[in-house]
Amino acid sequence: MKVLGVDPGLTRCGVGVVDGVAGRPLTMVGVGVVRTPADADVAHRLVLIERGLEEWLDTHRPEYVAVERVFSQHNVRTVMGTAQASAVAMLCAARRGLPVALHTPSEVKAAVTGSGRADKAQVGAMVTRLLRLSAPPKPADAADALALAICHIWRAPAVNRLQQAQAAARRTTVPVRTLKGTR
Repeated sequence: MKVLGVDPGLTRCGVGVVDGVAGRPLTMVGVGVVRTPADADVAHRLVLIERGLEEWLDTHRPEYVAVERVFSQHNVRTVMGTAQASAVAMLCAARRGLPVALHTPSEVKAAVTGSGRADKAQVGAMVTRLLRLSAPPKPADAADALALAICHIWRAPAVNRLQQAQAAARRTTVPVRTLKGTR
């Protein structure tokens, strides 16, 4: 399974591609950052992010896209930019018919480090170890994108089994009908 992880942001949008399956060693295919100038207007920055993500999708042809789920922060401006970059990533994937998975930062940290409260350095160190890299990817946005891809590879089998079980349960549920004259 080849997954493009996207750590959305307006100034730095981390991207990383990981290939592998749960329970086996994973391979980093590529890692980087799509950058936009902080002094450009938001609409232009979103176009630049789209172009950058499209290049990554064209080059690496992932089967899935994992995006960090936007969570509430105190700085509304930061949340808005992150949400806008996240929407661009989802749009690029949807245009190609690629499944998109959203993972919260704590889910990703827990999957990669064992603790949902891990800091950036711990995530970078574990990504380095899990992908057998010589050094942590820089900047941290790039390491976070790889962590998202790893999280998705490890969680996808369980999520797929759960979705299949729920679909099977819906198919076998018999509707209850009441007969006239009975209580």
